[in-house]
Amino acid sequence: EQSSAHTLHWLGCLETFLLCCKASKKTRIELLWCTTSITDCSLKNLTVENLPTAFRPSAEIIHLASNRLTSIPNGLFDNLRSLQAVYLQGNPWECTCDILYLRSWLQWQQNRSLYRDVRCSSPEHLQGRIIAYLTEDEIVSTCQHWYCSLALLSQLSLFILLILQAILVILIIVYLRKFRRMAAEVRSTTRELGQQGDPWESS
Repeated sequence: EQSSAHTLHWLGCLETFLLCCKASKKTRIELLWCTTSITDCSLKNLTVENLPTAFRPSAEIIHLASNRLTSIPNGLFDNLRSLQAVYLQGNPWECTCDILYLRSWLQWQQNRSLYRDVRCSSPEHLQGRIIAYLTEDEIVSTCQHWYCSLALLSQLSLFILLILQAILVILIIVYLRKFRRMAAEVRSTTRELGQQGDPWESS
């Protein structure tokens, strides 16, 4: 367990280092705050794509407010044993299937009042709702259109496949009938020639 914690720590440090290498001098100083026990990553224009994959295991408070986060990667906070609070307000949270981890994590927090400002920005019918109080059915229902589209595509593909199979069967039947007709003509011609016999023999 301790080895796993150290691994997460060094992964977080490495990612922060790489981000610092690409950033300006001012931004480098700001990003280095992300490796301390009080992690201030607010107002860093962070998205899910450039969010650190791990924080220091000793992190107690994490500030992620006022970024461009739409969800939190699965398991991001799970190994932070000393974690007391995460400030998440001011992000455009998309309350679709990807928000399930954050919603589950929020529901396990004792002080839910701290997260009353963590609200959905989309989809429209969930806009303004507190994420911690969303039901699983409400979130899963936002994914239904994807399943419906997939089901429709599967049915359409199956329908096209059935049509192709029907065309193939018709072509085979037509070919077999034509082959039988040709075979019958060949047998008939052979029979006629046999009945006529060899003209040289008759002479």
